[in-house]
Amino acid sequence: MFGINMKMNSKLISRDGSALLIVDVQEKLFPLMNRREDMLRNILKLIRFCKKCGIPIIVTEQYPKGLGRTVQEIRSELGDIKPIEKTSFSCFGSQEFRNTVRRMRVKTLIITGIEAHVCIMQTALETPRKIRACVVADAIASHSIENTNLALQRMRDSGIIISSTEMVMYELLRDSKIRMFKEVRDLLKYKS
Repeated sequence: MFGINMKMNSKLISRDGSALLIVDVQEKLFPLMNRREDMLRNILKLIRFCKKCGIPIIVTEQYPKGLGRTVQEIRSELGDIKPIEKTSFSCFGSQEFRNTVRRMRVKTLIITGIEAHVCIMQTALETPRKIRACVVADAIASHSIENTNLALQRMRDSGIIISSTEMVMYELLRDSKIRMFKEVRDLLKYKS
């Protein structure tokens, strides 16, 4: 219609090649986070959405021996998805993580979790150029809102896509006429 190949030129992220990354939402870290309940609710919503849409999910745990396992609410939604243990702050410091991303042929990494100014930021900034990093601002947290805001600004300044839970879901769906929209409609409803 416009003489433009929409798939080749789209700045929108796509279900094809996307993966949801949940970084270090662990038992000893989670209680210390600012806005933790909002973050948790949005991560759970994204897990349910991705499962219905067939989008793979990757989970990491930072030194679980000291910081505990992924919180129960997330573990119960994940089923048999096994977390990747790491000691590096950036997920890309883990060979197992890099292998998983390569094996899944990830083109867009949708990043959620904690802490925004440490593991989230370092992972986003170290994402290879051939992969788009999309940080879901309302599904990340730090112990202080100032650190979250500074991390978001630094990532935005570095060209990282900053989005929200709702924006990501609608962007991945693209059209209300597709069958998948009906399957995830309840996740998109406004709740007070």
